[in-house]
Amino acid sequence: MTYRGIRPLAPREGISAARLRAPGGKQTHEGAHLPVPGSVRQWLAETVVPEVLHREQALLAAAGSADPAAEALRSLDWFVTAGELTDETGRRVALDDPVLPGGFYFFHKPIPYEDRVPFEVGIVHEDADLLVVDKPHFLASTPNGMFVRECVVTRLRVDRGEDDLVAIHRLDRVTGGLLVLSRRPETRGKYQVLFQQKRIRKTYRALARLPEGWRPGEELPLGLVEGGPEVHRRTRLLKIDGQRNVLEIPGEPNTHTGIRLVRVFAHRGGWAGEFVLHPYTGKTHQLRVHMNGLGMPLLGDPVYPVDRNPDPYDFTHTLALLAERVEFTDPLTGEDRVFVSRMRLDPERA
Repeated sequence: MTYRGIRPLAPREGISAARLRAPGGKQTHEGAHLPVPGSVRQWLAETVVPEVLHREQALLAAAGSADPAAEALRSLDWFVTAGELTDETGRRVALDDPVLPGGFYFFHKPIPYEDRVPFEVGIVHEDADLLVVDKPHFLASTPNGMFVRECVVTRLRVDRGEDDLVAIHRLDRVTGGLLVLSRRPETRGKYQVLFQQKRIRKTYRALARLPEGWRPGEELPLGLVEGGPEVHRRTRLLKIDGQRNVLEIPGEPNTHTGIRLVRVFAHRGGWAGEFVLHPYTGKTHQLRVHMNGLGMPLLGDPVYPVDRNPDPYDFTHTLALLAERVEFTDPLTGEDRVFVSRMRLDPERA
């Protein structure tokens, strides 16, 4: 985590320091109108621990007393000892120090132990600015929820000794394939803009069940034909906070997917298809929801059509969705860049 181009507190074990902002101050921010506590101790006790760190407290409580981090947040001493609470100038902070109104503070959160996800990251390409990898299915892209240590970014920072590695986009944990990471803060913004402005062309490969009861020679949704041209699906998707599955609802479309059927094959007493998918928009679960809405859910999907609420350490069924190809014009050199995954989908693992 950096502030004004400097890093007041370096990552620890590949995990970036958390950032807090104190209330008050003259700059516009969410807590500018709030009264400034009398001390850092009061601010931590009354605001930070109960309102900001409730998720970490729940995770640590679930980890149980066997985890040495489980006691961490029960005492404010954590922040000024192992947490290394630091202000925006890089100065270590004491509990009885006054609060800098509107100031930024950084500290290391207590991170519980995580069982290793038994799949490895594959290196596809590296240069001075970028690292392109094959993310295995089941491994998170970035620290998120219950996976902080067991994600691509943290693993690679530790394994390669590169604390500046940052993923400039993300893949769902259960999706495999290409993930692009920035190696240098100096050029990171130029690559991030490509994704923000949708100047990246992504190609996915997927295996999906064909509609129940379908037989070769019968019509498929959207007029799909084996080996035929790309067809398009445009619908409106709605993501509800706290709900895993994304809904397709009536209304003006906010998503667009290109779908091409490569081949049809027999699969477990029915028929399945291999598809090439192009997401022209980038909504959560877009490809999975669009295929499911056509009556062709992806093989191995743990959420669509039925959310099975799987154990995240259950690796029995692999989602048959692969980020296979990424293309863009390099903002630094003007060169056309094309990266292709070395992974393959296996219908027997789905």
